[in-house]
Amino acid sequence: MGVVKVSQSFKTKVTPDRMFKALILDSHNLCPQLMFSSIKSIEYLQGNGDVGSIKQLNFTEASPFRYVKHRIDGLDKEKWTCKFTMIEGDALMDKLEKITYEVKFEPYGYGGCVCKISSEYHTKEDVEIKEEDIEFGKDRAIGMYEVVEAYLLAHPRAYI
Repeated sequence: MGVVKVSQSFKTKVTPDRMFKALILDSHNLCPQLMFSSIKSIEYLQGNGDVGSIKQLNFTEASPFRYVKHRIDGLDKEKWTCKFTMIEGDALMDKLEKITYEVKFEPYGYGGCVCKISSEYHTKEDVEIKEEDIEFGKDRAIGMYEVVEAYLLAHPRAYI
């Protein structure tokens, strides 16, 4: 099994606390509302959002994928960090055992934050993952963050 590591970050004018609450703690409610053309629903199959919880993202017919399952491996509400693993779903493309993620929201400037995302793609034996597959996943993740950022900027009282 090989491991491909990828890091990305972007700055936002939204506080780390609000981004964390919207994207991590309440994503199961907010994301299907904001991204209704690609996310049909997000539901907890086990737990309620704490460490060990498993949630399933169900995508619409417009998406190239049907579903993925994530397990929450770490959660620090005071430091605005979350670790989770994609453990199942067609987004693994029969090439990956799993994808692990670490998300951090760090204060930046006056009232903003830097969103840092580190991913590790764990490939199955003798499988090489293409750069365009990784770029597709990165683009979808950043797109989700940008949609939530726009919502929070338009609704300054949400998630305070």
